[in-house]
Amino acid sequence: MCLVLFAWHTHPDLPLVVAANRDEFYARPTEPLHRWDEGFVAGRDLLAGGTWMGISDGLRFAAVTNVRDGSPAAGALSRGRLPVDFLLSEDSAAFHADSVAATGSAYGSFNLLVADREELWWSTNRPHGRRQRVEPGIHGLSNAELDTPWPKVTEGTRAFGAALAADDGKPDADLEAYFAVLAQSEPAPWESLPDTGVGPDLERALSSRFIHYGEYGTRASTVLRVRSDGTYDITERRFDPNGVAGEVRFDSAQVR
Repeated sequence: MCLVLFAWHTHPDLPLVVAANRDEFYARPTEPLHRWDEGFVAGRDLLAGGTWMGISDGLRFAAVTNVRDGSPAAGALSRGRLPVDFLLSEDSAAFHADSVAATGSAYGSFNLLVADREELWWSTNRPHGRRQRVEPGIHGLSNAELDTPWPKVTEGTRAFGAALAADDGKPDADLEAYFAVLAQSEPAPWESLPDTGVGPDLERALSSRFIHYGEYGTRASTVLRVRSDGTYDITERRFDPNGVAGEVRFDSAQVR
């Protein structure tokens, strides 16, 4: 994931809503959103075997992004394993965030979000050992610390908040407002760009919420809605260099 916009306990019927884009090289082999044998729903990176975002029937949620700070992504282990480990465990989100803080140097640079039914936590290894309980509200995470005011985060959370306000919370809600937020492809103004060590041209190419830059771009847009009755729906829209390549939706209420 390279952009995660989310609302934590701000909607009366939806304790967690997430709208996220995964940016990756188009050639990297990927399996679409599906139910894993291990019992949770997520896409799968077929190169390293992990995932970027997933949810279990017990409403355990996890998502990961990389950190772009111009330094090498040190660490022998794939960051995509971090969400899988949480989804498979029975640890609380707080305990897991503490554990990741202690072992984070073994992975490539990451931001990790983990949530159980009670709490949501953010942790990172840039800087090593940093973690924080996420307060109720609307938040954004890209390739820097939580709520860092990059244009895609500040404008994205604003647009996401408007989509959330129009959501009636019903299972059959129209999700197009969320996908429209994720589809914004206009680069940010030069003067508002961060400096993450990749140079101004690439910095600007990566500044939009939806990216298409040569062999690299937004591979998936995903909307997750956890409902107050203990069910959830998750929809993934996939992209290749030519545009929309497919869509899959999973509603946990349909398999109860």
